[in-house]
Order: sequence, then structure tokens, then C-alpha cells
Amino acid sequence: MTQPLLKGGAAPAPVASFEENQLQRNLKGRDFLTLADFSSEEIHWLLQHALNLKRMQQEGIPHPYLQGKVLGMIFEKPSTRTRVSFEVGMIQLGGQAIFLGKQDIQLSRGESLYDTANVLSRYVDGVMIRTFSHQGLVEFARAATVPVINGLTDTHHPAQVLADLLTVLEHKGRLQGLKLAYVGDGNNMAHSLLEGAVKVGMHIAVASPEGYEPDAAIVAGAEEVAKETGSQVLITHDPVEAVQEADVVVTDVWASMGQEAEQAQREAVFQPYQVNAELCQHAKSDYLFLHCLPAHRGEEVTADIIDGPHSVVFDEAENRLHAQKALLSALMR
Repeated sequence: MTQPLLKGGAAPAPVASFEENQLQRNLKGRDFLTLADFSSEEIHWLLQHALNLKRMQQEGIPHPYLQGKVLGMIFEKPSTRTRVSFEVGMIQLGGQAIFLGKQDIQLSRGESLYDTANVLSRYVDGVMIRTFSHQGLVEFARAATVPVINGLTDTHHPAQVLADLLTVLEHKGRLQGLKLAYVGDGNNMAHSLLEGAVKVGMHIAVASPEGYEPDAAIVAGAEEVAKETGSQVLITHDPVEAVQEADVVVTDVWASMGQEAEQAQREAVFQPYQVNAELCQHAKSDYLFLHCLPAHRGEEVTADIIDGPHSVVFDEAENRLHAQKALLSALMR
């Protein structure tokens, strides 16, 4: 779908060439494990670079920044958007991607993370991992000598949130001073939204049931960053309080991968946290609705919201491609 890159008449700042930009030189060769590891300036640069890459793709301008480069992609969890966006992104950047399912490599037979990371570093120019344990990802990155990208862990989903921020920037023309409300499980999405929102100067409110709040250490870290960027952080059990005057409303499934056995219990606990028309009437009249997908209509969100005029979930899904191309080209070039 062709649309303005920034709505409301705002234009993105020009993106300097790779050779001219010190921020890009700082990004080269880095791992991307959490948004907390990146400065506000670096995140803003990645978003502007993504806008530039998206424009070039729409206008048919070749941008083979990673010609001859290969990305190894390790999947311990199934995926639609993560796999397709990273693989297509590498192709559009002139490189290639190799899919490595859990049963395709020797990790499934007990080979250590250290050995796997060292071997893959001799073959590929970067590794993207979608897995369960965040600590395992950290250990892999320590052993690897090429950039390692977090495609999702049980505690963080930074690649998704980079696309979320890009989507809000496109539709609102800015990020600074906007309020984002997340309603639901204090999971990996809540954690990365907390880390990302405060870095770009957004206010964030998270509403979760008792016992399902986001990790206290991640909240404390976000609060420290918020003091520097002027953001406000609210953690509450009241979804109405969170959504009040929100510019952006976000939710996620109630039971993530690996939590299927808890589905019935979670449905009962989270029912008051459903994003529906009654809840969203407390948001601003021009609010955006985001969901990382896949969604369960009738559970965490009603169909009239996710399929309604405020929803930008498919723009958000598309932006996984453009945000990750910015990330890949910055880290692996």
C-alpha cells in the first residue's frame, strides 16, 4: 500500500550517508539484544534510516548495502513476520539469509551455545535468533564475533518495538510527548515498549493484572531513562487509568508461546483487560491501535477495534521489514 511516509504533513529529517554519519559508525558491528543498550540518538537514527529505506523501496531505488553478506537465522520458536521480514530484508539489501530451524543444527543434540556461536561466526556476517531464554541469547552473543540480533526472547522483543515506533512516527509525525498505553500481560512486549518509549521521549502507561506486572528491574531502568528524556512511566492495575488520553493503545495475546497450558486461567484473569470500544473511549479521539500479531479476536482485543479505523496493525507488520532493514544495514555493513 502506498501512503505518505509521515502523516499530518510532517517530513522526516534527511538521512546522511553512511560515510558521513558518526552514529552509523558507532552502530557497525554491534549486537541488538535490547533497546536499553542503545542511546536515544541511535534509535532516532535507525528510525529515520528506516524511513529512507522504505521510501527507496517504494520508489524502486536499489539499495544493496549488504551485497555479498549472509545472515544466519536461528528459530527455536515459530514465526511469520520475523522470518519473512528478515529474509526479505536481506534480499532487498543485496544479501542472503539462511533459515536454521531448531532441528537443523546441532544445538538440538546438545552442542553448546559457545561452540555454535563460534562456528557460525566463521560462516555468516550476522545472526538473528528467535528463542526462549534471553540469557541464552546473551551467552551466544558473547561468544559470537559477528553481530547478533534478538528476533524475540521470553523477556524482550526489540525488533518488533522498533517497527512499532516507526509506525507511530509515520502516522503521528513525532514521538516526543505522545502517550502510549499498553494493556495486558507484562511480557516481552511490555518490557521492550517500556525501554523503547522512554528512549524516544514518549510517556508510557502499562496496565496488567496483579501478579502479571512487567519485571521490576526493567521498570526501574525505564524510570531512570525517563528522568533524562522527560518521559513519564506509569505501572497500574487499572486499564482505564492507563488508556486515559492515550495517543497509542497496544495489547498482546494473553498467553504467549510456551504458556498454552495456562490459557484458560489467563483468560479469566485478563478478561477485564480486553481492549474494546468501552475501554478505548478513554483514549484520545485520534488514537492508534497496535498489536504485534498474531491476534485472537474476541480475547485480548475485539474485532471492531483491531479491524476498525484506529487500527494500523498491518502498517505495523509491514514496518517490521523496513525497521529491520535499517537495523541489518547499520549493524552488518
